[in-house]
Amino acid sequence: MQIFFASPAIRKLCEHQQEGERRLGAISARRLRTRLSEIAAARSARDLLAGDPHPLVGKGAGLFAMRLHGGHRLVFEPADDQVPLLRDGSIDWWSIQAVRIVYIGDYHG
Repeated sequence: MQIFFASPAIRKLCEHQQEGERRLGAISARRLRTRLSEIAAARSARDLLAGDPHPLVGKGAGLFAMRLHGGHRLVFEPADDQVPLLRDGSIDWWSIQAVRIVYIGDYHG
């Protein structure tokens, strides 16, 4: 899948190991790089296996999350030109081919 970033700060966090370690800690920063590699290699969200990948519900509807370490999560949204939808109007995550990273951190705390 193609990967885009919602902001320059998120891009920096994803592309600079030192920034990731400073903000997330060594384990989460290492897992972030691994998850990004997995996303880049995947044809769709169906191919994502590690990090408990799952679409969010409620206030997070329209977003997809993957665990890093502790409470840290990598959260993305579809970035396809036309977002594929299921009959019920929800996102067809198995058909998404491009994502935008919108959040990296602990949204639980």
